[in-house]
Formats: sequence, structure tokens, C-alpha cells
Amino acid sequence: MKKEIIISGFGGQGVLSMGKILAYSGLMEDKEVTWMPAYGPEQRGGTANVTVIVSDAKISSPILSSFDIAVVLNQPSLEKFESKVKPGGVLIYDSYGIINPPTRKDITVYRIDAMDKAAGMKDGKVFNMIVLGGLLQVAPVVSDEGVEKALYKTLPERHHALIPLNMEAVKAGREIIRKEE
Repeated sequence: MKKEIIISGFGGQGVLSMGKILAYSGLMEDKEVTWMPAYGPEQRGGTANVTVIVSDAKISSPILSSFDIAVVLNQPSLEKFESKVKPGGVLIYDSYGIINPPTRKDITVYRIDAMDKAAGMKDGKVFNMIVLGGLLQVAPVVSDEGVEKALYKTLPERHHALIPLNMEAVKAGREIIRKEE
């Protein structure tokens, strides 16, 4: 198993954190991983993306020009990365930040209403964990147990009380992601 994933959106949406948690989850499960963040000088409000590769075998290079899975959380990210999903690949998008939805017919497209769900959970900070849950429902590259271990590893101890809420958000994301027809 090897999945090459790009996650992209505005700075402040938790894009880089989501990638970091995904990468750490892979490490917790003894998988080979790479995590390569990229963001503009604006960080909050500018575009940010992270490339994560999770594999059972050695990874030759973290540099990619096409992806098995793209998670896009705003229109500029969709415009930049929709064409870079490999034929037969997967594109996941949050409807909140997308005006013109994906149009490709040679990939599988999933919609996740994560922003709406985060508002319903009364905590916008879990948005990225809802999206991560949707991603893991579609492509189970790591387990929820690995995600929980990664949260304990990556979050400062003062935030460990929030881990149950984050895991609830992962579960919610698994439940709300829908395949587009």
C-alpha cells in the first residue's frame, strides 16, 4: 500500500496540522511516511498545502507532480490540484469553500460538509479532524487508534483534554462524507 496525498486550503484551516497528524499516525503504525508542508508568507489566510505519503515500503522521493488523493478546502486549491489527481484517483472537497465544484469524470469525487458539521459541534477548531475522518473513511491508510496516538504525540500536553473531541470529529467525518454522482 502506498498513497500519495495532497491536502490544500487557506492558512488557518488546519491543513498543515492535518498532514502532520496523518504522517505521525503512519509512524505510530510503523509505516514509511513523508510530510512536506508548503505555505505562503501569509500563513493565516494565504494558501497552504501539505504532501503526505504513507507507504508499507520505502519511499523514494517526497517530491510529487501527481497524487492518488487530493483534499481541497477552497476554490484556489481545487483549481490548482484537480488536474494533478491521477486518473482513477480521489478528490475530496469541503462544499463551504468551493464555488465551482470539480468537473473531472475520470476520478472519484467526494464531498464533505465539514465546516457545517464543525459549526454543529460548536467548535470550528475540529474542522480539520472532520476532514481527516472523511479522508480515512475513503482511504483507510491509518487506523483511528494511530490517529489518537498521533494526537497525544503532536499536541502539547495542555491540549490533551481535547483529544476525545478530536476523535469524535474524526468519527463524524467518517459518517458525513458522500460520494458525488
